[in-house]
Amino acid sequence: MCSQPECQRQRRTDDHRQRIETDAEYSQVVRDSRRKWREAHPDYLRHYRLTHASQVEQNRQGQRQRDRRRRLRNLVKNNLALDLKQTDAEVYLFGPAALDLEKNNLARSQVLIFQPLASSQAAPAPS
Repeated sequence: MCSQPECQRQRRTDDHRQRIETDAEYSQVVRDSRRKWREAHPDYLRHYRLTHASQVEQNRQGQRQRDRRRRLRNLVKNNLALDLKQTDAEVYLFGPAALDLEKNNLARSQVLIFQPLASSQAAPAPS
């Protein structure tokens, strides 16, 4: 085991996280402690956001990326609504996220559908 302060700090952090996951009583004590602190400092988050605008924007960007990844994970292998493989149409997905949707039959995105042209055979005359 490393005795450097950074190593010890990391080891304590890891032990704390593991104990929260495995010990229900300890986890409850931690939740109660955090709740009490938030109640004692109700304006902390508002003040922090006002004084750390760049961090707030970075958090917003990160949340947008996490939301985008979650939506893509929910779309992978999605075939509940419509199986486009059973139609004559061809579906093309464009954009950087299209690779994650290669097995997807229905995507909430911009989808271009190209249908084959009608054959050049003459239509029968109406009777």
